[in-house]
Amino acid sequence: MKILIAVLVALLLILQYRLWIADGGLAEVYRLKQEIATQEERNARLRERNEALAAEVRDLKKGMEAVEARARSELGMVGEGETFFRVIEKDKNDVEPLPEAGSDGSPDAAPNKDSPAPESDNQ
Repeated sequence: MKILIAVLVALLLILQYRLWIADGGLAEVYRLKQEIATQEERNARLRERNEALAAEVRDLKKGMEAVEARARSELGMVGEGETFFRVIEKDKNDVEPLPEAGSDGSPDAAPNKDSPAPESDNQ
């Protein structure tokens, strides 16, 4: 009878080891479930990306409007009869230089750096 109990206890320990620790045990099942969840999230993101790309392909096949919009945004296309204006906003830190003023304060009296200096009448 003692031998039978010892064999049953050993069998129970072996089965518990396989259930908790060995390959195919609960730890591996838990790890595989986590991997499945991660892969399903990745698949969902890729599915959304594929749908967006498929919609873009349909738009490009359907008409020239999508092609023109893409050319305008990515290549800077300007249509026939259109005028392109570039607006450059000044930064708050940009300061315009003041014109050099003459002695009377008018910009007309400022000396031109390219012209020779006026000659004096002290001959």
